[in-house]
Amino acid sequence: MAVKFLGQFLLERGLITPQQLLAATEAQRASNPLLGELAVSQGLLTEAQARRINERQRAEDRRFGDIAIELGVLDAAQVESLLAAQKAGRKLFGQILVEQGVLDAATLDQALAEHRAEQQAGSEALASALEGHPLGGLAQEAAGICTRLFPRMLGAQCQPAGVAAVIEDAWPHTVHVHIEGDRPLRVGIACDRDTMRAMACAFLRVPAERCDDELAADALGEIVNVLMGYVVRSALPDDARYRALPPDHGLSAAALAARGALPLQMNSQLGTFLLLLGA
Repeated sequence: MAVKFLGQFLLERGLITPQQLLAATEAQRASNPLLGELAVSQGLLTEAQARRINERQRAEDRRFGDIAIELGVLDAAQVESLLAAQKAGRKLFGQILVEQGVLDAATLDQALAEHRAEQQAGSEALASALEGHPLGGLAQEAAGICTRLFPRMLGAQCQPAGVAAVIEDAWPHTVHVHIEGDRPLRVGIACDRDTMRAMACAFLRVPAERCDDELAADALGEIVNVLMGYVVRSALPDDARYRALPPDHGLSAAALAARGALPLQMNSQLGTFLLLLGA
């Protein structure tokens, strides 16, 4: 049983339509701006300053506010004020559906209880599948990195859903980075075309009409490059020798799985993708 976001869960049960899911997702995103967006809107940072901090976050697994304080562009009181404002404005997905008249409170409560039970079962199934697997610890660490990195880098939440069966047609676009050295690693992402383009547009901050398949594939490679950097710092000792090769689009998800890569399905607000981890 796969772990799912509430919106996906409700959609699969016919309680909301795709259009209602999109509208509620957009409303939730608007209610929860990134800290940098909030700082710019309040005149505390310029867009260039916020962009500089976001670029630092791509290389460092650190909070926006901590980097802003280190750079001297915000002080601790300003960061606390921004965090409080962010929390005060944040709305839960179910709350938005009720406000928009899509669900009534009783239906939502029942759906939330069923969703929590399914989430618990899915989490237990995932933990069981990873327990004892040679790459289980790496997969858990990499999935945790994705859950922290995606909101910062792509403005979207993601979460591990389970170990996937690799069906080639489901994941036609695959890119991975091979890390040579004391402890070889492979880190990759596989997805369909729509998810690749959505991730690329979010990463590059460009509208869909300006992102063709070639640009999207290049952007997906850069996303994997960033992810690889985080995984290396987390998984390898500080004194380990390694060399990261350029992003490789030549091996399919099935080929990587055949070479021993663990395919971990990740659900995100931009689409479902495989996180591929191997030696």
